[in-house]
Amino acid sequence: MRVPLSWLREYVDLPATETGRDVQAKLISAGLEVETVEQLGADLKGPLVVGQVLTIEELEGFKKPIRFCTVDVGTANGTGEPQEIVCGARNFVVGDKVVVVLPGAVLPGDFAIAARKTYGKTSHGMICSADELGMGDDGAHGIIVLPPEHEVGTDAIELLELVDEVLDIAVTPDRGYALSMRGVAREAATAYGLPLRDPALLDVPGPNAFGYPVQVADPQGCDRFTARTVTGLSPEARSPIWLRRRLQKAGMRPISLAVDITNYVMLELGQPLHAYDRSRIQGTIGVRRAEPGEKLTTLDGTKRTLDAEDLVITDDRGPIGLAGVMGGANTEIADHAVETGTTDVVIEAAHFDAISVARTARRHKLASEASKRFERGVDPEAASAAAQRTVDLLGLLAGGSADAGVTEVIAPSAPRTITIPADHPDKVAGVDYGRETVVRRLQQVGCDVYGQDELIVTVPSWRPDLTDPNDLAEEVIRLEGYENLPSTLPKPPAGLGLTDRQRLHRRVGRALAGAGYVEALNYPFIGTEVLDQLGLEADDPRRTLVKLVNPLSDEEPAMRTTLLPGLLGALRRNEGRGSHDLALFETGLVFRPTGQEHKAERLSVDRRPTDEEIAAINSALPRQPRRAAVVLAGAREQAGWWGKGRPADWADAVEAARTVAGEAGVELTVRSDQHAPWHPGRCAALYVAVDGEETLVGHAGELHPRVIKALHLPERSCAMEVELDILEQAGAGALRAPRISAFPVATQDVALVVDKFVPHADVEAALREGAGELLESIRLFDVYASEQLGEGKKSLAYALRFRADDRTLTVDEASAARDAAVALAGELTGAVLRS
Repeated sequence: MRVPLSWLREYVDLPATETGRDVQAKLISAGLEVETVEQLGADLKGPLVVGQVLTIEELEGFKKPIRFCTVDVGTANGTGEPQEIVCGARNFVVGDKVVVVLPGAVLPGDFAIAARKTYGKTSHGMICSADELGMGDDGAHGIIVLPPEHEVGTDAIELLELVDEVLDIAVTPDRGYALSMRGVAREAATAYGLPLRDPALLDVPGPNAFGYPVQVADPQGCDRFTARTVTGLSPEARSPIWLRRRLQKAGMRPISLAVDITNYVMLELGQPLHAYDRSRIQGTIGVRRAEPGEKLTTLDGTKRTLDAEDLVITDDRGPIGLAGVMGGANTEIADHAVETGTTDVVIEAAHFDAISVARTARRHKLASEASKRFERGVDPEAASAAAQRTVDLLGLLAGGSADAGVTEVIAPSAPRTITIPADHPDKVAGVDYGRETVVRRLQQVGCDVYGQDELIVTVPSWRPDLTDPNDLAEEVIRLEGYENLPSTLPKPPAGLGLTDRQRLHRRVGRALAGAGYVEALNYPFIGTEVLDQLGLEADDPRRTLVKLVNPLSDEEPAMRTTLLPGLLGALRRNEGRGSHDLALFETGLVFRPTGQEHKAERLSVDRRPTDEEIAAINSALPRQPRRAAVVLAGAREQAGWWGKGRPADWADAVEAARTVAGEAGVELTVRSDQHAPWHPGRCAALYVAVDGEETLVGHAGELHPRVIKALHLPERSCAMEVELDILEQAGAGALRAPRISAFPVATQDVALVVDKFVPHADVEAALREGAGELLESIRLFDVYASEQLGEGKKSLAYALRFRADDRTLTVDEASAARDAAVALAGELTGAVLRS
């Protein structure tokens, strides 16, 4: 809502010294979001005057039409002689009054005016258009042609109200009243403690039987409809300058007098109106739901197919307007430029259901100034006043006469009342306001308040957002000033801190960051297309999605079942922006429905829910395990004087998984696997022991080439994903610092020959079990295959480290432990020592 300060002063006697910035600060303190204060005409300097065109000479021989004019500017040029000006516009004739800027003036944009030779003539100034003066679009697309009553030489800066301040207010959905000068003026009056001159306080005649016939078939969609008729309008009447300028400052384009007046009253009172050409209406005006398939051509020239939920205005022929959104072209007011202009109009001032208007506007992708207001709530009691204000202006500016008939169709309704303890705002804010302050502030909002300890509050008709005691408490608090609320830090009970689970999640993030990964936080939404690109089978559980009723994007309507789509998208974006060596990680929830979910009960908010109610809500939710994932591409080790570097590969993804598991104090078992979206020959399944049973915790490896191509990823990209909840279950609780033995280590290397299909994990597990308690660590350092080993054989070389806590091991003890490990490996896996 754009609010010209000069217009605001008509309703509130603001101090003369108050600037737009001062008013902005006051309104922000009252809770309105004033985004900017625009200084109109701040860089404008005269002389800028009214002139009258005396002669026009057409200049020939140029690519575009050029005219050489003489203009009478009175004594404004210091000589009284006609001013010679070159102009290319063609929308004025001899005798027209125009706006002339003389040499020495400065126009908006620091455009200095001086006499200059052009097109073979010397131009002493300019004949101005609205754009050149920073006035905005006036619909003329040419020179400003003024009404003939303005005297030559008059100061045009004052005449056109070019110097002003305009407050731009971002109106939130619950404060629809602020989409009017009346609403903003009420807030300003309250902020300054000044009286309000309410523009809606008008003498309005009561309804009678002589008004234009109206029939409302849907009182829920339209609970109030006021119709007034004005006849004898002058088709030649044009909007006066003051009216056009206020519309322009408020961000609207002047169109014609009747339309401009309805827009002006809408801006003034917040009530959308519509003017129908009475000669083009046939029969009774009606309000009903559209019939499926009905057609309507709206004022924007678009022919629309109506929906059965659309609320429409009709006459005997059918729909003539979308209620609360836009009128129809078949009853449009004729422009004053048309030979047979409109002389009789019917004014509609109605109140429509906010939800119905909002759905219609979105269904037809047709947002309008009217729909924007109805969606946020319009004062139903303002309809008759707005109609009267429109009638008065049409009579004053267009010479019309108001018919005696007044139509009002009103659905019965009672004022909305709320019972609130007088000290409720005190409890909400933690401030002792007292009853007198609470009552005074609620009355300033427009409420009627009765009672002592229990207040009976009648809500004003223009505040549909006030529905419960907390809304009233908010009004008191904002008017008393949010900045006056004390800052009180909460006092957490001693001895409470992070849970073991929270500590694990933080350790995992720190460990991955320390390993060179960068955290990437992604939206938890996905679509089915990315699951196809990942190559998931039709029965893959990751395809069972939790879909949102109102998604942010139609392309991503579901909650993620894996972290990889978001991470791979981040990898692709960074690669496209020139970052080629990438290592990203994310920890977060995924959503895995079990099929046992049910609709949750809506809980009461006046008490704490019981344990049973909380359990019922939790059972309605899908399973939400927390996962950790990484993606890699490019170089894992950079090249330099120290060497050639090394590209990231599947082993780095597996090592990332070991890093995560290490923070939980868990050892991973790694086995080969085939699992989308990984390469079938470079995919590792990751297992941990939970309650003595080997449990799958995730996968790691290189992505499948088809996935890389579908997602446009770098070649040989790798990824890992593990479930942190399973790692937590496999862990032994809080990590303990390892005991460091002061005795030396004994190292024994063994090379074992096994069949190629035997997993390294099985061989390592057998060696670990056979070596016993003296084994400190085991590491695979070589894999070898050749014809000398035999067909289908491979050699695995391990480094075994032995150490005792209380003594130095002898060679015999270390060798015995090694031999026991080799013996058990041979028994369990068929391994033999390589000779």
